Amino acid sequence: MNRKMNVRYLAELALLTAIVLIMAYTPLGYLKTPWGVEITFIVIPVAVGAVILGPAAGAFLGLVFGLTSFGQCFGASPLGVIFLQENPVGTFFCCVVNRVLVGLVPGLLYLVLKRFDKTRIAGIAVCCFLTPALNTLLYIVGNWMIFSDTWLSLSVSTYGYAGEGGISLLGFMLSLVAVNGLAEAITCTVLGTAVCKALQKTLHRNEVSTAA
Repeated sequence: MNRKMNVRYLAELALLTAIVLIMAYTPLGYLKTPWGVEITFIVIPVAVGAVILGPAAGAFLGLVFGLTSFGQCFGASPLGVIFLQENPVGTFFCCVVNRVLVGLVPGLLYLVLKRFDKTRIAGIAVCCFLTPALNTLLYIVGNWMIFSDTWLSLSVSTYGYAGEGGISLLGFMLSLVAVNGLAEAITCTVLGTAVCKALQKTLHRNEVSTAA
């Protein structure tokens, strides 16, 4: 990567990082639903970075996203506070490590898909769909494997789940996948694909595949 490309790469990565941080600490990043669950839009800049700048940038943006999520466990998120008290390492894994994969995997996949998609629209759409879908899937799996006992012991309504006296944990987890995952996937697919194509057209560039 030459000096000019390197400067542009760092500038674009810094811009996307700033967008992630702004969305994380303002209402722009989350949509609170009437049933208490938050739908996140922060996956959109992560997906854009993974496609436009490569898997390394996607992983970094996922890391930033994850660290902001982990930071909320120190008081901003009631559920996060409970998880942090129960298992700090498990909480860090669910919040941070998973989010690194959320940015890394779609970026790696796009490097493969773009070789077979001349318009690159299909490849971009698949990766923009995969980013939020993977985010939801890994979060649910992590919660089920690490914090299932914590969920089952809840005696008050938390994010729509009311403990043993409410709906079953499995049903609740599946409802999160159906509602949150679908809403985030549709939003990211539409907006993320549009942003990626606009950036490619405006910048007249090939994606920085060497950034991986």
